[in-house]
Amino acid sequence: MNHLAAADYAVFLTYFVIVVGYGYWIYHSRRAGETDTKAFFLAEGSLTWWAIGASLIASNISAEHFIGMAGSGFAMGLAISSYEWIAAATLVIVAAFFIPIYLKNRISTMPQFLAQRYSDTVSTILAVFWLVVYVLVNLTSILYLGAIAIESLAGISFTTCTIGLAVFAIFITLGGMKVIGYTDVIQVVVLIVGGLVVTYLALQLVADKSGVNGVWNGLLALRTRADDHFHMFFAEGQPYYNALPGMSLVLGGMWINNLYYWGCNQYIVQRALGADLKTARSGILFAAFLKLLIPLIVVIPGIAAYVLYKEGTFAAAMTGANGAVRPDNAYPTLMNLLPTGMKGLAFAALTAAVVASLAGKCNSISTIFTLDIYRKFVDKNASEQKLVNVGRWAVVVSFVVAIIIAPMLRSFDQVYQYIQEYTNFLTPGVFAIFVLGFFWKRATNRAALTVAILTIPLSILFKFWPEISHLFGSQAAEMPFLHRTTWVFGIDMALMVLVSLTDPASVQNPKGLAIDQSMFRVSRSFLVGSIVIAVILGGLYTKFW
Repeated sequence: MNHLAAADYAVFLTYFVIVVGYGYWIYHSRRAGETDTKAFFLAEGSLTWWAIGASLIASNISAEHFIGMAGSGFAMGLAISSYEWIAAATLVIVAAFFIPIYLKNRISTMPQFLAQRYSDTVSTILAVFWLVVYVLVNLTSILYLGAIAIESLAGISFTTCTIGLAVFAIFITLGGMKVIGYTDVIQVVVLIVGGLVVTYLALQLVADKSGVNGVWNGLLALRTRADDHFHMFFAEGQPYYNALPGMSLVLGGMWINNLYYWGCNQYIVQRALGADLKTARSGILFAAFLKLLIPLIVVIPGIAAYVLYKEGTFAAAMTGANGAVRPDNAYPTLMNLLPTGMKGLAFAALTAAVVASLAGKCNSISTIFTLDIYRKFVDKNASEQKLVNVGRWAVVVSFVVAIIIAPMLRSFDQVYQYIQEYTNFLTPGVFAIFVLGFFWKRATNRAALTVAILTIPLSILFKFWPEISHLFGSQAAEMPFLHRTTWVFGIDMALMVLVSLTDPASVQNPKGLAIDQSMFRVSRSFLVGSIVIAVILGGLYTKFW
C-alpha cells in the first residue's frame, strides 16, 4: 500500500504551517478592510505585480494539470501543451486590450460588466450559467483529481482527501482575495519546485532504462523513444484528432477557448481588477512567462510514464480494475517512486496546486453569487459586513456540493478533456458577447440576449449532430469540440451583428463603451516581454510541429 514516511509528513507539515501562518498574518495585517466587499473580493490596491502573476498561475494550475494534463501527455503527447503555450500569448492580448477596459469602467465582476454594457437580464442569465459551471464542473473536478492523486500517493481514503482539501481551501478562502493572492506566491513556488523534482526523477528513470546518464540525456532518450508523442499537430484520421484537431490549435477554437478563459472569466480576471493598469499588466505578463514552464512539469512526466509503461515498468500501476489503461494514473505513479522526503515535497506541491485553485475558484463563486445574485435579488440594502458574511457562506455551501458530486467523476478516463469540452458549451457565446461589447458600440442588449439563450442549444446541437443526423437518414461524423467552438462562435457573432443592425436601439446605443486608443498603449518593458514570449512560442512550434 502506498504511504508517506515520517520525513514526508514533516515536509508537508512544514509547508502547511508556513501557508496557514502566512495567511493568518496577511489577514490580520490590514484588518480594517476585512468587512469591505472591495477588500474581501478584490483585495483592492493590496496585490503587487508578482502576487497577481503568481496568483493567476496558482489558481489556474491544479490537479487537472498535474493529473489530467499529465494523463493527456501520457495518451497523446506534447500536443496537449498548446493549452499552456497559446495561453501565454493570450495573456499578452488580455493585458494589452481587455484589462484597460475593465479598469477604466471600474468593473468588479463579469456579470457587472454585462449589466453595465447590456442589461441586468443578460447579466443574470450568464451569472447563473457561470455559477453552475464553476460549481458542478470546475470546483468538483479540481477536488476529484486532487483527491485521487493524494489517495494514490498517501493511501488516504478518497472521502477523507476530499474533505481535507475542502477544509484547507475554505480556511484560505474565508480570508478573502488578499489572503489568497499572497499565499498563492508560496503555493506557486512549492508547486513549481515540487513539480520539477518529479520531472527530474522521471527523466532520470528514462535515462537509466535507456543506458545513458543524466537528465538531459534522459530527455533526449525520451524524444527518441516516443517520437510520436513530440508533435503538436494531429491530422484528420489520427487517434487524437477529435481532442486536438489540426490547425484549430493555432487558428481556431484554441484561441477562442483561451481568450474567453483568460479575458472574460471571473475566476482569472478577478486577480487584476483591484490593481492599477501598470501593476495589472506586469502581473499578467509575469504569469505568461510562468505559463511557458508548465508543460515541463506536467506533460513531460506524462510522456516519460508512457515510455516506462511501454517497457512494462508501470504495467500494473497504469491499468484499471477493468484491465484498461488509465492515463490519469501517470502522475500519481511517478510520485510514488520518489524517495523519502522528496515524496513529501511532491505531496506539498500537489496540495498547493489543488488548494490554491480551489480557493481561487470558490472566491469567484462567492463574488458572483454575493454581488450579482444576492445583492440584486435578495437584499438590495445589505451592509458590507452582511455581504462578506454571505460570501463566506457561499464558499462553504459550494464545497459541500463539490464533495457530494466529486465521486461521480470516477467514470471518466481523461478528466482534463472532460473539463475542456463541457465548459466550452458556454465559451463561444460568452466570448462573442464580450468581444463585441468591448469594441463595437452598436452591439445591443437584444443581440446579447439572443446569443446568451441560443449558445448552449447550438453547442448541444453540434455535439450530438451525428446522433441527430440518423433521424434524417444521413450519417454525420463527430465534430471535434474545438471545431464546434469555432462554428458556434462564428454563428453567435453573425447573430449578434444581424440582430444589432436590425435593432433600432443600435443607432444611438447609450450602453456602448467609450474606447480611447491611449488606453491600449503599453510600456517599453511590456512590449519587450511580449516580443520575447512570441519568439519563444515561434521556436517551440517550429521545433515540434
